[in-house]
Amino acid sequence: MKITLDWLRDHLDGDFTVADVVATLNRIGHEVEGVENPAEKLAGFRVAKVLTAERHPQADKLQLLTVDSGDGVPLTVVCGAPNARAGLVGVLGLPGAVVPANGMELKVAAVRGVESNGMMCSSRELELGDDHDGIIELPEDAPVGTPFADYQQANDPVIDIAITPNRQDCMGVRGIARDLAAAGLGTLKPLTVPVIEGQGAPATEFGTDEPDACPAFYGRTIAGVDNKVATPEWMRRRLEAIGQRSISALVDISNYVMFDLGRPSHIYDRAKLHGALVARRARDGETATALNGKQYALTDTMTVIADEREVHDIAGIMGGEHSGCSEDTTDVLVEIAYFTPERIALTGQALGLTSDARTRFERGVDPAFLDDGTAIVTQYVLDICGGTPSAMTRSGAPPVEAKTVDYDPALSATLGGIAIDPERQKAILEALGFGVTEGNPWKIAVPSWRRDVDGAPDIVEEVTRITGFDAVESVALPRDEGVAKPTATADQLLERRLRRAAAAAGFHEAVTWSFVSEREAAPFGGGAWSLANPISEELKVMRPSLLPGLLSAAARNQNRGAESIRLFEIGRRYLADAEHPTLALLMAGDKRARGWQAGKAAPFDAFDAKAAALALLDAAGAPADRLQVMEAVAEAGIWHPGQSATLRLGPKAVLAEFGALHPALTRHFDVDGPVIALQIFLDAIPAKRASGPARAAFTPPALQSVRRDFAFLAPATLSAADLVRAVRGADKAAITDARLFDRFAGQGVPEGQVSLAVEVELQPLDKSFTDAELKAIADKVVAGAAKVGAILRG
Repeated sequence: MKITLDWLRDHLDGDFTVADVVATLNRIGHEVEGVENPAEKLAGFRVAKVLTAERHPQADKLQLLTVDSGDGVPLTVVCGAPNARAGLVGVLGLPGAVVPANGMELKVAAVRGVESNGMMCSSRELELGDDHDGIIELPEDAPVGTPFADYQQANDPVIDIAITPNRQDCMGVRGIARDLAAAGLGTLKPLTVPVIEGQGAPATEFGTDEPDACPAFYGRTIAGVDNKVATPEWMRRRLEAIGQRSISALVDISNYVMFDLGRPSHIYDRAKLHGALVARRARDGETATALNGKQYALTDTMTVIADEREVHDIAGIMGGEHSGCSEDTTDVLVEIAYFTPERIALTGQALGLTSDARTRFERGVDPAFLDDGTAIVTQYVLDICGGTPSAMTRSGAPPVEAKTVDYDPALSATLGGIAIDPERQKAILEALGFGVTEGNPWKIAVPSWRRDVDGAPDIVEEVTRITGFDAVESVALPRDEGVAKPTATADQLLERRLRRAAAAAGFHEAVTWSFVSEREAAPFGGGAWSLANPISEELKVMRPSLLPGLLSAAARNQNRGAESIRLFEIGRRYLADAEHPTLALLMAGDKRARGWQAGKAAPFDAFDAKAAALALLDAAGAPADRLQVMEAVAEAGIWHPGQSATLRLGPKAVLAEFGALHPALTRHFDVDGPVIALQIFLDAIPAKRASGPARAAFTPPALQSVRRDFAFLAPATLSAADLVRAVRGADKAAITDARLFDRFAGQGVPEGQVSLAVEVELQPLDKSFTDAELKAIADKVVAGAAKVGAILRG
């Protein structure tokens, strides 16, 4: 919700600044998201008069202008606008000014050999319109030398306020003014409601046929209006300041009242209606073409406004193209209705259609403001467009039910934490529009525009927020003696260990959205969970993997010149069966920068991911030394074939997957070069035993270890990890480690086979190994290798 300071003064009388307004709004629960003063971007631009205009000596399409900027010293300005001429009064940008349209700072510069001291500006350059065919032409009596912002009356700060969903009464400038007045910032001015003397019955019949969704439909017709007249400058300026495009006088009037008083309305061109206009339930198969130019398919769960021939409006959300006002409109129907919030919300969600009217109706507009709202809109039409109004017609009745709440003033201290004088509470409530009858308890009459107030706690909220929540005294929570018991769960402790381990290994933690777009989820099998009403299409499905977020982050980092990217994230994947805690890690760019010792830069490879996976799994308490390296999970298009694998405990228990991502996937996310990644599935890591140490106490060996090297001939298809595992398990008592240190294929090795060299570490316990014992162990190693198809190389 945006308002301007000048607009606010229409409803609030007092001496206050924009800083006072911002501070008060934040204090009473209306968060100010930003303040923008249009005058700031027009700083350095002045009203100026062209004294002379001559052809540029070096360019036929340029002119040399001498311009009076009000300082008494004419300036030379080079200009290419076709309408530049002597006597024209326009807008001059002086050196140092920044052009709003493109951010260019104006400087004294030579143009084709002639020094230019600024620029005569067009409407587009100052973001005042789309005209760029020539420079701005102001009236001849425009005061030369006046700052253009002052001439435009643009020095009116725009305040952007985040209105919470429960405060439907503050969806108009007057509602915000009422809250500010209650907080002591000025006095709320009385609202002037004109008395319209209508002549005869409306020329078009209208009403409601669906009281459940549209209990009230009020309005009147106005004959002889002139929609060719320009919208008053003050109204157009305010609408444009809050981001609303001026369309025509009649449309602008309807929009202005909506933002001013929080009351949507609609004005129909009577010539485009056929018969009576009614609010009714839509019929399956009907369509409506809205003012945004899009056609919507309707169902019988929606409410529409239609005549005898066709549907015109999607009730309470958006008007239709067929009956909109144009320059030729002469007779209109002014409609103000009350629509039930639930029906508006469900219809808007089903159609995926948002509008300013929907925002207000689904929160709940004031049901008692139909007569006054119609009168105010009518008066604006008569004042600006002329015409003759008919009498009012009222179809149905709005749900205006008196609501009274019992209230004890002592609740402000016991429930709200602030002891407020009862008289002060009464003054606050009355300033907010509540009726107060003192007694035991007090009887609080809730105003019709406060749909959010139901009980005494709501009254406490009103008096405490206006007083200021910062007045609530800070009270320490009771604390037991002694050391607090640990509260972190085993899963939380696991995530903490992994987070520290990844950061210690040089990776940066990323926190990405749990929602991704359908396009980002598609390579990972699509999202199993899709949001019916997402914030945006970019955040529509729950992520099936953490990799889309990390890939997008990597692309952003590369676009900003990052040469080495190391990211990790701990979060949840959302699959069809449940959500799964996961650690994802991504590496892209250079693992090692180029240098005079290292030579060329080296990229990351799949073995970097494998090393990181084993290190992190070890930190997580998984049996990293017993994991099997097997093929990657068969997911087309995610992992690069031959450059990826999984770490498993047995054939089914997949603890991690790692390797190079498929080039098609990296191109899909606009990431350059090979990208290495891994995912560790935290819920697949075996839990520690409930009691007893997970590992035996460390006992340093008394004797030095012995190393022996073995070279085996093995089928080229044999996994080196399988061979190492077989060797390590040949004698578990004596063999403490086995490592592959060489792989060779070529001359001297039969075709289809490879030579794999393994270093075996033997650890004697109470005495050194004898030659016979070493030979026996070597025989076990050779036999163990033979079980997986490897033979000792001669």
